[in-house]
This record gives sequence, structure tokens and C-alpha cells, in this order.
Amino acid sequence: MEEGLKGMIGKGQRKQAVLDAMKKYKAVYFAAIGGTGALITKSIKKADIVAYEELGAEAVLRLEVDNFPVTVINDIYGSDLYRQGKAKYRISI
Repeated sequence: MEEGLKGMIGKGQRKQAVLDAMKKYKAVYFAAIGGTGALITKSIKKADIVAYEELGAEAVLRLEVDNFPVTVINDIYGSDLYRQGKAKYRISI
């Protein structure tokens, strides 16, 4: 992120160090619903490898997208939709 990364896509929570860096460098984390890879690829209009080509699917890409079906989970202000959702729907037994 220090080098300019502004967004990441995944499906799980980020560690606190990553969340802190996202806030510091104004980056966001997008989550995709598991199993929607084929749907998501239809929204990608252009993809260029920026770094770590040898990592294949884990390489850093610059994407140009249209109607991209992902959700912002962590924003540049430190919000965390995973934590908010768990807190909102937590049931005390």
C-alpha cells in the first residue's frame, strides 16, 4: 500500500496490521461472495499485471471494471463491515 496499492479483493477478514495500513494509505478492501468468480470476471474490462506475475492468481493486477459485484468491507476511514455485521446480529444465550 505504501507503494500505491489502493484496493484488494478477497473473501475473508484482514489482520489488524493490514487494516491500519489501509487507513494510513487510504486503500479499500472489497469482498466477493465465494463461488462468484465467473460472474465477477464478466465485469472486468481490462487487466494488467503490475507485480508478482509468478504468483498467478495472487499477482497484483490493475483492473478496469464496469458494474463490479463486490462489497466494500474495509474503507479508508477504518470501518469494518465484518465486525459491524457480527456485532449487529450477535445473539446472547
